[in-house]
Amino acid sequence: MTLTTSPALASQLRLPADLRLTPDQFALVCAENRESVLELTAGGRVLLMTPTGSETGSRSGELFFQLKLFAQHQGRWKAFDSSTGFLLPDGSVLSPDASLVRLDRWQALSPEQRRGFAPLCPDLVVELASPSDEGPRGLTALRRKMDAYQANGARLAWLLLPDEQAVEVWSANAEPQRLEPSLVLEASAEFPGLQLQLAEIWAG
Repeated sequence: MTLTTSPALASQLRLPADLRLTPDQFALVCAENRESVLELTAGGRVLLMTPTGSETGSRSGELFFQLKLFAQHQGRWKAFDSSTGFLLPDGSVLSPDASLVRLDRWQALSPEQRRGFAPLCPDLVVELASPSDEGPRGLTALRRKMDAYQANGARLAWLLLPDEQAVEVWSANAEPQRLEPSLVLEASAEFPGLQLQLAEIWAG
């Protein structure tokens, strides 16, 4: 395994190159490295996520703000930000930039499951690309994540491409579709009333 690190964090988190972790072991590593943002692949590899740039961080905040408002208005959804890890059916632990989970699915979890990595794939996942980035936040890595969300049961996934003002739409059991240029993004009928005001996200 090649552990992706940043210079600032390399001295804080060191793992053997061939290390493979179970989700429970990964949770222990996260508990001991709360300053680090980590993900776990289905094969047990640990990925260290580098911090985003300020512009991407601002866009991510606007993205979550819009999903949170939608969830509060509708009352049937739970919104999650980029710091949330989900334990997917394939054993990976991934953290979308923003996500929605149907409220009844969230309420069906035990208190212990809610405190840890919720064992489910969100109904909607959104990733925000920074094409100039390398490693886990690059476009190639994000598209692999989109594949994983789709394979693990996400009903809808959006990959936002700010530099191109375009969106890749990953629906369940369908090939990705590209929409451009996009200023307002409407969800499928499974998410009635959900829209993203992309112009506000693109603005950064």
